[in-house]
Formats: sequence, C-alpha cells, structure tokens
Amino acid sequence: MLKTMPELSHSQPEGGEGSPEDAAAVNALRSAVMRLSRRLKHQRVDESLTPTEMSVLGMLARCGHATPGELARKEHVQPPSMTRIVAMLEAKGLVRLEPHPDDRRQKVVTQTEEAEAMLEESRRRRNAWLAELASGLDEDEWAKLRAAAPVLEKLAQL
Repeated sequence: MLKTMPELSHSQPEGGEGSPEDAAAVNALRSAVMRLSRRLKHQRVDESLTPTEMSVLGMLARCGHATPGELARKEHVQPPSMTRIVAMLEAKGLVRLEPHPDDRRQKVVTQTEEAEAMLEESRRRRNAWLAELASGLDEDEWAKLRAAAPVLEKLAQL
C-alpha cells in the first residue's frame, strides 16, 4: 500500500530539512526511491553493462550527442573515468566517436542503433515491471502517483 507523505514545506532554509514532518517525508522518499531503484536495476536487458554505462547511454538518448567532458559533468564523474566508460561502450559497439564540428581537438559521442534498440527493450521491460507492480494500486493511489511523477522528475533534474 502506498503511504502518503506530508507535503514538503516551501519555506525551508537552503540545505535544511525544515519541520520534523518534512524530515520524515524526505527520509521516506529517500528510502523508497533507493529500494525501487535497486529493484529496477535488476530488470536490465544487458547484464554486462554497468549502471553508469547504462546511464551514459540514457543521457545520449536524451541529448543526442555530447563530448566526453559534457557527459562527465552530466553524470557527475571525473573526465578520465568518462573517457574509460566511452572507450568500453565504443568497444561494445554501443557508441561511436566522431570529430567535433567546431573543435577538432574534441570528439563527439553518439549512440549506435544497437544501443538504441537495447535501451528501448530495457525501457519496455522496466515499464512492464513497474506497471505490474503498480497494478495493485487503487484509483486514489494512481492519482497520487500521476501527480507525484512530475515532481519526482523535477527532483531528478536538479
């Protein structure tokens, strides 16, 4: 059963948790998101890819292409780590490196059709798993879930 959480205060001091109710809501949200994330990770199509590699492919699917430096910033990893990740993805045939159109010292990373197909299958499998899980919700819980989805998306983008 989906537990309802108190609304977060809009007047929290920056970096603070606000009221005890807000702190409890943040704690419950953190815990639920972490458990759900772990369970979703088990629904992967290709077990040979790390979660970070899958995340990079997802980022490329959303933005189209990026330099390794841009990917490192977006994924919050060091540039040398992203260089290794991109090299592994390229060796697996999931990305290709092309010359940067404006700066020949840089490369642009784009995903291949194989990566697109794998991501689509992964999304399909994870969506089916979530739909099955959510099928036990009642209409009121579905309404709350629909209302919470844009808020969770916003938090994910911050």
